[in-house]
Parts: sequence; structure tokens; C-alpha cells
Amino acid sequence: MELLPQWLQAANTRGYAAPPQALPALLDAARGRTDLRPAALRFAGPRALWLARLNPDWRFALRAAPGGGPSAPDLRDPQGIRRLWQEGLFAERVTLLTALRSRDAAAARTLLEETWVTERAEDRLMFLDSLRAGLAPDDETFLERALADRSRNVRETAAELLSALPASALAARMAARAAACVAVDRTRDVPTIVVEAPHECDAAMERDGVVAKAPAGRGERSWWLGQLVEAAPLGTWPGRFGGRTPEEIVALPVADGWQGELHAAWCRAAVRQRDAAWSRALLGEPSAPEAGGPGAVSLAERARLLAALDAGERAAWVAGFIETHGLSEAFQLLGVCAVPWAPPLGRAVVDALNIARDAGSYPWSFSGVMGLAERCLDPSEASRLDALLAIPDEPEDAAPGAGSYWSEAFQRLVTTLRLRGAMLAELTPGEPAP
Repeated sequence: MELLPQWLQAANTRGYAAPPQALPALLDAARGRTDLRPAALRFAGPRALWLARLNPDWRFALRAAPGGGPSAPDLRDPQGIRRLWQEGLFAERVTLLTALRSRDAAAARTLLEETWVTERAEDRLMFLDSLRAGLAPDDETFLERALADRSRNVRETAAELLSALPASALAARMAARAAACVAVDRTRDVPTIVVEAPHECDAAMERDGVVAKAPAGRGERSWWLGQLVEAAPLGTWPGRFGGRTPEEIVALPVADGWQGELHAAWCRAAVRQRDAAWSRALLGEPSAPEAGGPGAVSLAERARLLAALDAGERAAWVAGFIETHGLSEAFQLLGVCAVPWAPPLGRAVVDALNIARDAGSYPWSFSGVMGLAERCLDPSEASRLDALLAIPDEPEDAAPGAGSYWSEAFQRLVTTLRLRGAMLAELTPGEPAP
């Protein structure tokens, strides 16, 4: 079952369809695991929707599959679209808006505008969230109006979407506010960033999505500053700091203890704006002490920054991290890497596991990484692991039974890799299974 997502992805990529007799088992599997549903329903095809209308246990398929509802119209049928939008159930309307957005973003927005003032606040929030797909400058006028919505959650979501449009008026307003708070003091021996956090959160800031009330334990001024910097386009800062690159800006000292707050806000901005240059600068070198870079304040933050890089660069950075720091903190970082892992990353993981094994490390600490490796290592790595199947000599300070555990774990890893290799070969026309 752990390999079923990969099997479905391979089958769908190669254009296979499910044999009819497999549909009940496939629908049962998708019923219990929401992560399987998109791929399973694509593989199952229209027969699955027919079956779902006959068995209440499988009704999830009608909600999860675009067009699965009994009254869902053809997206080329304007009258059917309008009728469903005006008369359909909430779930049907969300599905319709999402499907239409992917086909014709402007038409979806126009549909939403027509009924916006009459929708419930919680519905407006869900509908607004559908605009994330295909977000474009043409959405700005509608989102600006949503900044005046009577629901705080709707206002905050509209502001977040606008801040992801670097050329929007809201982004410009946030840039001006943030730039007024952050500057370079060139009178010091070393140019230093100085911060003067806002002294108040006025009505205009609140309208633009700044939350006035700070969480427990946070100072108000630092809370407001973080929100302004997070929402400001990252293109603001090179001009503000004398043409410096993101790496040069991040390397500047920050006065009066503001570095953590400022860099954390830049991290959130880089993630929101999917800016590879700033993500790279904030990550720093993977071999740096603690490998956090100057602004990555947590492993979760590093994982989000890595997501802005392309798959090859992401894998190379994580491989460098593992080579320097081992696997003890790498689990979250590995989770954002493309599957199968690129060869440098796969080698780094195997080498680190081998080092931990030879050192007699507590083996159960690596069970999570071992599980990931079974699903994510390239199956071709199986032959490199044969030498690790023997029970190693245990150092005196090794955990009791560690050698046997490592041997069993590597045996399971090799067996799973070979199973995956056979599985993928079986789905590849003209390629014999190993």
C-alpha cells in the first residue's frame, strides 16, 4: 500500500486504465486515503463515477472528481455553468469554480463577482481561495474590493493574494511602509541594517491585511514589522540597499537584535513569492554551521525555502546538508525532494546511513529516514547496498542489538527497491522486468 501512489502515478503517466474488476478495490483504497483520490480516480476513469452513484461508501468520488456531480455541466455550456452556480450545493459550486478557474480564469472570477455580496462569509473565503490557481494582475481589482469585506478572514486572504502580485497597488503600499522601517546606516565602520519598527497599526494597515493584535508573547511592534516585510515585494530591497544582491543584503549585520525578526520575515516573503534568489541567499551554504543560513530559523522554514528552488538544486543542497550534518535533522528536508531522489542525494543518504551503522548509532533513530529511502531512492541503488546486508561488528558503546537491526533494515530497503524496480519495469512497454 505504501507504494500504491507511485504505482498509480506511473500507470497514469503511461496512459493505462484500470481493469473493471479492480475498481471496487481501488475505490475502497481511495476511500480510506484522501491522498490517493486524484490519481486513483484518474486511473479508474468514468466507470468509477458510475459505481459511486450506486454505492454510498464511494460517494466521495462524486465530490473529488471534477465533473463527478450528477448535475455538473460541460464547461463549454455557459447556461449549465450559470444554473449550477446559482442553484448548486456548496461543494458543487466550489468544484465548478475550481474547474472553471483552470480553464478560463477570467470567466471564473466574473462568475464569483456576480454573487459575491450575497454569499456567506465562510463561503466567500473558500471561493476566494480558489483564485490562488492562475493568480494574475487581472485579479487585482476584485481583490482590492475584497479588502473592504466585512469578514476579517476574507480581508486577510485577499491581502495575502495581492501581496503575491509584486506589481499590485497593495504590494507598493507595503513596500513603502517596510522601506520606511528598514534602512542601511552607512556612517558606521561596517554598513549595518537599522530597524525602526512601526509605532502603531493604523486603519490603512489593517485594511491591507496587517493583523493589529499580536499573539501572546510577541511584541506589537515586531509583530507589525514582520507582517510589513513579509508582504513587501522582495524587489524592494536591492534598490533600498544600494544595489546589493540578496546574498549581500542577508550578509549585512543588523543592529539592536532585529536580525532574527527581519530575516524570518524575508524567509516568509521568499516562500510566498517563490523567489529562488532570495531563498538561496537565506538558506546559505548547506555546509555552514547549523546549516541554517542567516535567516532560516527552523528546519520547517528551510524546507519551505527549498521548495522555491528547482528539483536539481534542491537535491544538491540537501545532499550537501547531509554530508556535513548527517541525517538526524534531514527528515523534513528530504520530504521536499523530487522522487526518485537524484543520484547525488541518494548517495549522500546511503553513505550517511552506512556511517551511522558503522558507528553503532541507535538504529531506531533512523527508521523514518529508512522508510523514506524505501519509497524515494532510485531503484538502481539496490546493487550498491548489497555490501551492507551483513551484520556488522558492533562497537563497545553500540546500542544492544544494533547490528542485527541495521542488517534487517538494509535487507528490507534492498527488497523494496527491487520490488519498485520490477513494478516500474512492468509498466514500461518493451522493458523486461528484472
